[in-house]
Amino acid sequence: MSRTNFENLRVYILSEDLADRVWTITTRWDHFDRDTVGKQIVRSADSIGANIAEGTGRYGIQDNKRFGYFARGSLNETKHWLRRAYKRNLLTDEDVEMLKPLLDELSPKLNAYIKSIKAVTNREQPSTNDEQPTTL
Repeated sequence: MSRTNFENLRVYILSEDLADRVWTITTRWDHFDRDTVGKQIVRSADSIGANIAEGTGRYGIQDNKRFGYFARGSLNETKHWLRRAYKRNLLTDEDVEMLKPLLDELSPKLNAYIKSIKAVTNREQPSTNDEQPTTL
């Protein structure tokens, strides 16, 4: 299967890696833990990349930016569930050591991605200083 443009984005590749690692970790948990925290964390982690993909497939840059914000919200939700999982002894220290560098790279990359979309948006909108007043 060939890659589309969004699949080559570093931020998207990182989000896929995070989602796959979360999946691998949660499949080790017992039924109750998978059914409660596990499902939530898998959904939120999967949602990061899904929102990046959906945003790039939308018609306008504004939609892409909006889905970037959704991706950032999903990343924050994933961090929440990871904290809950750690507090409940569902994550090992090795799990944390594996996930932390990925999260530390993904967060600023996602913010930079959103900022880059904003920059494109700002370039496309005419400045109010450049507009000529209309005369009657």
